[in-house]
Amino acid sequence: MAWTEDRVETLKKLWADGLSASQIAKQLGGVTRNAVIGKVHRLGLSGRAAPSRPARRPAPRPAPRPAAAKPAVAKAAAPQAAPAKPKAVIAEAKSAPLTAPKDAAKLPNGEYATVLTLREGMCKWPIGDPTDTEFRFCGRHSGVGNAYCEAHAQLAYQPQAKRKRKPGDDAKAVLDSLQAARRVNF
Repeated sequence: MAWTEDRVETLKKLWADGLSASQIAKQLGGVTRNAVIGKVHRLGLSGRAAPSRPARRPAPRPAPRPAAAKPAVAKAAAPQAAPAKPKAVIAEAKSAPLTAPKDAAKLPNGEYATVLTLREGMCKWPIGDPTDTEFRFCGRHSGVGNAYCEAHAQLAYQPQAKRKRKPGDDAKAVLDSLQAARRVNF
C-alpha cells in the first residue's frame, strides 16, 4: 500500500484528533499499526491532542500542622528519618546495662514460647538455631508495644556510639583504589 496524499491527510487529521495508531490503521485499512507509527515519525507529527484519560482527582492534602519552634539546623546535618523507638526502650537504654537472660522463660503450661504461642507483651527475642528442634523465643514480659524484654531491648537498640565501625579501613581502601586508578588513567 502506498501513502497517497489523501491517506496522509487522513492520517494527520486522525492523529491530531487523538486516535491511537491501531485505530488509525483500522480506519485507513491496508496498513499496520507499526506503519502508522513510522509514517507519523517521518512526518514529524509529535504534537497531538491529549488522549482521553479518566480525570485524576488531586490527592487531598493533610491540614498543615502548626510549626513548633525549632532551632535553626541545616537539613543536611540532620540524620534521615530514623526508625522510631518505643519510649520505654529509650528510657531503658539510659539505665544501667542489664545482662540478657541465657535461657527462655517457661510458659505457665511448662513449655517454651514458640512462634505459635507468642502473644502481645511477650519478648520475641529468638534463642537458638531456627532449624533446630530446640529453637524458642525468650517469652519474658515485655511492655505493651515493645517487642523485647528490657535486657534484649538493650541488645537490640544500642546507642549509635556503641556501633561505631572503623571508618579508616573502608575509607582508606577506597582512597587507595582511587589513587591507583588515577595513576593508570593519567
